[in-house]
Amino acid sequence: MAVTMEIPKEYGYVVLVLVLYAFLNFWMAFQVGKARRKYKVFYPTMYATESENKDAKIFNCVQRGHQNSLEMMPAFFVMLLVGGLQWPTIAAGLGGLYNVGRFFYFKGYSTGSPDNRLKLGGLSFLALFGLIFCTASFGVNLLLR
Repeated sequence: MAVTMEIPKEYGYVVLVLVLYAFLNFWMAFQVGKARRKYKVFYPTMYATESENKDAKIFNCVQRGHQNSLEMMPAFFVMLLVGGLQWPTIAAGLGGLYNVGRFFYFKGYSTGSPDNRLKLGGLSFLALFGLIFCTASFGVNLLLR
């Protein structure tokens, strides 16, 4: 049996949260570029080594803050877009919280002390679990129709 559904107008909030994340990602990439120049870590080197660069740890923390956000991006995008089909305002709110958490995750990591990434950055994981729940709920509701 085919399931048809209309995309609710509130899904626009979901789309805007996705766009906000794109800007956040560009900003993080720009920060990594600035750190490359400041700490003299040139392409194609992904991570600095302490034997070659006294600022390797701080640069690597900036790089990892962005890299981890890139690693989490596919799961975030899928959970946001799919879960938002049934729960658009909840998904958009959780997506907004995820964006805020990712900002603080990056800022905390960029201090050079990796433990700082989880102070407020841990909010992103809480938000992602909420989005996973929204998506799972959507899947179950489809099966129960």
